[in-house]
Amino acid sequence: MTGGGRMRTNRLAAGVLLCFAALQGRGQDTMPALARPDVHVGPIGELAPYKRVPDTIAVRLPYPDAFRQTKPNRIADNGRTLEVVMERLHRLRSGVPDDTLRIVHLGDSHVRGRIFPRTTGARLREFFGAVSYTDMGVNGATCLTFTHPDRIEAIAGLKPELLILSLGTNESHNRRYNANIHYHQLDELVRLLHSRMPGVPVLLTTPPGSYDSFRRRRRRRTYSVNPRTAVAASTLRNYGQARKLAVWDVYTVVGGEARACANWTESGLMRSDRVHYTAEGYVLQGELLFKALINTYNDYVSD
Repeated sequence: MTGGGRMRTNRLAAGVLLCFAALQGRGQDTMPALARPDVHVGPIGELAPYKRVPDTIAVRLPYPDAFRQTKPNRIADNGRTLEVVMERLHRLRSGVPDDTLRIVHLGDSHVRGRIFPRTTGARLREFFGAVSYTDMGVNGATCLTFTHPDRIEAIAGLKPELLILSLGTNESHNRRYNANIHYHQLDELVRLLHSRMPGVPVLLTTPPGSYDSFRRRRRRRTYSVNPRTAVAASTLRNYGQARKLAVWDVYTVVGGEARACANWTESGLMRSDRVHYTAEGYVLQGELLFKALINTYNDYVSD
């Protein structure tokens, strides 16, 4: 090959190499810039745990002026059995679509008069809406009154989600009252209810207070505080604690042995028989039970 040919060949080869190098450069990704040094943003804290939004209800319930030595209006519930009921109430108040909450209130003549339980039921509906509150009272009833199979079936047929038992006045008016017998009769009733309605919470309420009456020959009838009421209330409290049932001790709330009966009578809220109450007296009892339930509700939504 002549010198001129070799020069043309060398120039062609050099051009090919330059084109190849240029193509390689365009085919590669652009090199990234140097990474910036880390910026210190401080420690990352833990996420705050979820907490139920407090939805407490303020209810003011003034006592009559004559009431003295009252105690906090609380429900004892060492087994926390009412939490499922409080959750249902919270859902209703929050507007969550839910079935009606069904409460059944069993008892003696205090319940049979209907003013007491229906006051509580009306107040619950006022604040929570869909609450069904059914009362089943029997004059002269004791625990054994409701152990009859027909009555157990009638109660179960209402499909309660809470059972309230207001008994003990008639037990305590038996001059031969025996706390052990009362305890076992109450246990029989509760076991029958739970065997037919397992898991349904039970709220026991104590008697509100009453008097014994005496009439000596040709003399006016006289009255004295029934001392067995305090024993019956203690029996109900002991049973509730042992069986982990909720107990509302209204007897202690309104003054106990020292003042319960005096508070009712001095306020003109007891009838002349000193066992039953005026309409206003039963309204106050219904309001007190409602307030005790609201106190439990407020504790629940504030936890």
